[in-house]
Amino acid sequence: MKPHKSISHFPFPFFVVLLLLPPPPTSATPPPTSSSSYTDAQQLLSFKSSLPIPTLLPNWLPNQNPCSFSGILCNGTRISSIDLSSVSLATNLTVVSNFLMALDSLESLSLKSVSLSGSISLHFPPGSKCSPLLTSLDLAHNSLSGPLSDVPNFAAACSALTFLNLSSNSLDFSTIPSSSAFPLRTLQVLDLSYNKITGPNVVPWILSDGCGNLQRLVLKGNKISGEMSVVSTCSKLEHLDLSSNNFSISLPSFGDCSALDHLDISGNKFSGDVGRAISSCKQLTFLNLSMNHFNGPIPVMPTNSLKFLSLGGNGFQGIIPMSLMDSCAELVELDLSANSLSGSVPDALSSCSLLESLDISGNNFSSELPVEILMKLANLKAVSLSFNNFYGTLPDSLSKVATLESLDLSSNNFSGSIPAGLCGDPGNSWKELYLQNNLFTGTIPASLSNCSQLVSLDLSFNYLKGNIPSSLGSLSKLRDLIIWLNQLSGEIPQELMYLGSLENLILDFNELTGSIPIGLSNCTNLNWISLANNKLSGEVPGWIGKLPNLAILKLSNNSFSGSIPPELGDCKSLIWLDLNTNMLNGTIPPALFKQSGNIAVNFVASKTYVYVKNDGSKECHGAGNLLEFAGIRTGQLNRISTRNPCNFTRVYRGILQPTFNHNGSMIFLDLSHNSLSGSIPKEIGSMYYLYILNLGDNNISGSIPQELGKMTNLNILDLSSNSLAGTIPPALSGLTLLTEIDLSNNLLSGMIPESGQFETFPANRFANNSGLCGYPLASCGGALGPIANTHQKSHRRQASLAGSVATGNSQWLEANWCPGSIKHQPFDI
Repeated sequence: MKPHKSISHFPFPFFVVLLLLPPPPTSATPPPTSSSSYTDAQQLLSFKSSLPIPTLLPNWLPNQNPCSFSGILCNGTRISSIDLSSVSLATNLTVVSNFLMALDSLESLSLKSVSLSGSISLHFPPGSKCSPLLTSLDLAHNSLSGPLSDVPNFAAACSALTFLNLSSNSLDFSTIPSSSAFPLRTLQVLDLSYNKITGPNVVPWILSDGCGNLQRLVLKGNKISGEMSVVSTCSKLEHLDLSSNNFSISLPSFGDCSALDHLDISGNKFSGDVGRAISSCKQLTFLNLSMNHFNGPIPVMPTNSLKFLSLGGNGFQGIIPMSLMDSCAELVELDLSANSLSGSVPDALSSCSLLESLDISGNNFSSELPVEILMKLANLKAVSLSFNNFYGTLPDSLSKVATLESLDLSSNNFSGSIPAGLCGDPGNSWKELYLQNNLFTGTIPASLSNCSQLVSLDLSFNYLKGNIPSSLGSLSKLRDLIIWLNQLSGEIPQELMYLGSLENLILDFNELTGSIPIGLSNCTNLNWISLANNKLSGEVPGWIGKLPNLAILKLSNNSFSGSIPPELGDCKSLIWLDLNTNMLNGTIPPALFKQSGNIAVNFVASKTYVYVKNDGSKECHGAGNLLEFAGIRTGQLNRISTRNPCNFTRVYRGILQPTFNHNGSMIFLDLSHNSLSGSIPKEIGSMYYLYILNLGDNNISGSIPQELGKMTNLNILDLSSNSLAGTIPPALSGLTLLTEIDLSNNLLSGMIPESGQFETFPANRFANNSGLCGYPLASCGGALGPIANTHQKSHRRQASLAGSVATGNSQWLEANWCPGSIKHQPFDI
């Protein structure tokens, strides 16, 4: 080894050079060297220091090059772009303008979803101004507020802006600005969607200073009304979105719309001659006129360049015109749903060779299935013919539509058997098959398992018999298995244990026997298990408590025996538990009420449901029924009565929203018509969000726990036909949403609470309790009937009980289950 060479062996001048060199930097990225970049760094660090949680920007550090900071892009040594989207900065626009927008080299700033608050007004510190290079500003999905009239000053302060996105904030248009005009001279893109902008003069005011270079205007999701004819002067406009507003005018002509490529006016109340209005829009590729008040024949389209055309949810009549077929050379998606169209599907549809999605649901088409036409559409992926009058049998050749992924034939008059060759093509890519509410007979073909990509299968409301094929257990991607209201028999196949993706198992109203297969414990993604109105037996399995996402469990009207497993309390997502009309015994386990009702995200997304309330007759058991009703005509509720000797009252139809999360408790609990004994656990009082509680027709004894008074959302309470004793807790009078109660046929005594909703309940709700007194029964002083001078009740109040029940149902459901857009829209007949 050579000896280490000492410094003394180097020439002296070289040693001097070494001494004069600056120390090496502490980081691989050099710090800023110019005064401008140093100033940039100081402004960024000052911005970080101003945040409530500065650690959200961990690598914004002193003595570091700001070009290495997360979210920062540079042009040379100067900052040109900042994107901190989805970082919870929790700051206000003043701070942003002081430290970020004032960076004189900044060209683009994106702060989407950063919890930005405050007024839209801009305030720069003395000697500072908006970057003269700032052309793009995105502040969408925040909490900015203030009048829309402040936006012109905003845009004027940053005079180089070409892109401005203020969507999903809280801007309003409460007053009409008297002087300020909207400067659109430089703006090319303006997005004000999903704010709180209302009024009839919004569009004229925005365009009051001319259209300038405006190419994209998005105002959707507000409450704008009034005139919009001024849009016809915007010759450079390429993209116009006025959807989901309150326009209720005759659609004006778009004038010189030669540049218009994208037009969306859906979700308004436009009417008039749409063909004339868009006749000059020769460059359109996207046209959405859905959910308006247009009627008459389908208009002639102005161009054959359309790729997306939606005319759904209007009043268009007649047949599908040949003129539309002549304009479909480029068409990829065609939606004619929810109109009054009739006739048959024209053969010329096969000329739409690029078509991928066809929706003509909710019309009056009447013919056999146009399989030959569908087979010629080589790119077809989704077809919905639901809610029409198509008839006949399904041919095996349907499997030859090779690219098809989704087929919805629900609510038609198809008959015969489901063809065994439906999944015969080994290359099929079917993911969704909806055949519910038809006239299909025979058995479920085992060959459906050959559709190996199936995600959703719905065969409900038919006349299918036989067993559920065990081969369905090989559909490893299946999420929805829905076959309710048929005549299926036999046991639930153990092979379903292999459906690891299964989320919804709905088999109500069949003739299934045996027990719940233990193999379902492997299906840990289950959200909804509905096996009501069958002939099932055995015990309710405790392993159900290990299903972390289970939200709905319906086992009513079977022959289950044994006790209620306390493990059900481990279902942290459970909101709906219906075990009524079985042979259950034992006590109600206190552990049942420790569940927290935390529904899984996107729970039953796109699933339509109906809640029907039993009419109260002796034949009716239970409080009501939650039914999965996608693709089924509402009038078909009558078919349920043929399988259950009970009349139903429809309460609500809608969507169980993904926002229905983290409730804190169940909302529905029905254990009625069993043989349960013991007392009502006081732990039940922790179920603050419970809406319906039915423990009637059991052998429950003891007193009514005062903890029920904590269930402030309770709307229906049925404890009838038990052996409950003691008094009615006064705390129940504080349940202001209680619209229906039944405490009859017990051993209760003492005075009925005098206040709150108890003033509205009729006498039969307290009947056959020999010790009860007070309104509406005999007074506690001994006289029969209500005491006129102390308990005088208006006829209106007593007569309004039925109305209050309906109102309470409506108010609670509107507050929690507001309707949203749905995938399979049920059309009333």
